[in-house]
Amino acid sequence: MLVSAARSVRLPKAAASQKRAIHDLLSLPNKPVISFGPPGRSANTGHVVTVFGCTGFLGRYLVAKLAKAGTQVIVPYREEDDKRHLKVMGDLGQIVPMEWDLRRPDQIEECLRHSDTVYNLVGREFETKNFNYGDVHAEGAERIASIAAQAGVARFVHVSHLNASANSTSSFYKSKAEGEEKVKEAFPTATIVRPASMYGYEDRLLNNMALWPIWWKLNHAKTTVRPVHVMDVAQALTNILEVPSMPGLLNLPGPSALTYEYLLALVASVTYNPPTRAPVVPKQAALLLARVAQSVWWPALNPDEVERRFLNDVEVRGDWDKVGVVPTEIEESAIMYLRRYRSAANYVRPVVLPASREYPYEFS
Repeated sequence: MLVSAARSVRLPKAAASQKRAIHDLLSLPNKPVISFGPPGRSANTGHVVTVFGCTGFLGRYLVAKLAKAGTQVIVPYREEDDKRHLKVMGDLGQIVPMEWDLRRPDQIEECLRHSDTVYNLVGREFETKNFNYGDVHAEGAERIASIAAQAGVARFVHVSHLNASANSTSSFYKSKAEGEEKVKEAFPTATIVRPASMYGYEDRLLNNMALWPIWWKLNHAKTTVRPVHVMDVAQALTNILEVPSMPGLLNLPGPSALTYEYLLALVASVTYNPPTRAPVVPKQAALLLARVAQSVWWPALNPDEVERRFLNDVEVRGDWDKVGVVPTEIEESAIMYLRRYRSAANYVRPVVLPASREYPYEFS
């Protein structure tokens, strides 16, 4: 009687939805990944991912998107407070924090030995007494890639920069190019991702322009850049996870090439703050001031950043179609990140964008 009663019990919809099919199987090198459960936060994609650099600008958005889909994410951290906001981005047990140091191979190996995919987002905008650009972007990237290869990790995704070049006059871009070569030697099937300068809530682009517009007038604000939304880059990195193999290079520039002049005008229009009339600082004077700024703990500007303000973004075709993302124009989301710089009287006023992208203001 009990047996017949048990057989007559109908499975609930939640249980029925956990039946697996061929589309739930992803064959990675040396490891199959099987997803199950309903989509969303409580799902299980079958992936275990380590995101080095997860506490940075791009890292927090990548962790949020991975965890929301049901991926278990290992989040290596250096400072205890740096990873607190990541813990709530996933369901119980999905976010696993682990302490690490870039110069400790044993800690790196411990962070990635259970993962099928490793993301390397580690980077520095300025050099310190402990880490220069080469230590982080080249030697550090090589160390992580080598340990990942030795541990049998199936996928390695390395985030570089759109302007990475061994012939660049910027040490930052040179070290990025050197890091790419070292990663490819250590992990030949690695995916190299080159995003342009990113904007978002915590960016060093729009926020910095609103606070320190004078430093963006270098080169008379004629430098051309291709800013890209951090959410678009995070989504592209997330989509890579479901592709069995994608070795090689992915360029992820923004959809439009814009001058700093136009971006300053955009910030002025959105915030209702008049554009700065401060004179253009000569390059040598800016370099001198930047060297002085290096004496403080958190430099507002450093000499290599001054050099980068004179370099246009490279003109290459974006590979957004390969990752299934349509990049967002900066005008569509600028108000979200710049409204905080409006006065109380202007806070709810409508958004009025510059009439043209062709030199909307004349900067002396």
